Amino acid sequence: MDALRKEEIYTIDDIYALPDGERAELIDGKIYYMAPPSRTHQRISGKIYQIIANYIDGKGGECEIYVAPFAVFLNKDDMNYIEPDISVICDLSKIDDKGCHGAPDWIIEIVSPGSKSMDYFTKLFKYRTAGVREYWIADPAKEMVITYRFEKETMEEYSFGEDVPVGIYEGFSIKVQ
Repeated sequence: MDALRKEEIYTIDDIYALPDGERAELIDGKIYYMAPPSRTHQRISGKIYQIIANYIDGKGGECEIYVAPFAVFLNKDDMNYIEPDISVICDLSKIDDKGCHGAPDWIIEIVSPGSKSMDYFTKLFKYRTAGVREYWIADPAKEMVITYRFEKETMEEYSFGEDVPVGIYEGFSIKVQ
């Protein structure tokens, strides 16, 4: 009988030790390498960022918005490090020069062919349990946006081009194209 092979557990130090240009995320001690984003991914991310940033600035809001690569240390441990495509953080005490320590209020991930199971399953569970208030998955291949409002325990689907209401901001919606 073969002994069970023990899976190696990684820490944030392993992420920081990666060669320059190599990106990865760390969830519960497991490393997930990231491919460079496509032009479509970057275009969608940039547009959504621009709309949210303009909204926050126009309202004189306290929240800050960041795009990847921006470090989010979800848990108070050294086994979770993620770089969401877009993070909105309203508790500014969570932010320092290294990134966000704790759950952002709102995270948006744009699905790439290689990130489907991460975005739809692994990150969904991790974000919900970490205390993220709202999570959007924008899927260019399906031309859909799925929104999860964890506080209200709701999940809704929208087609690209439809107004998608933002849960953390009353009366604000975004059209993802």
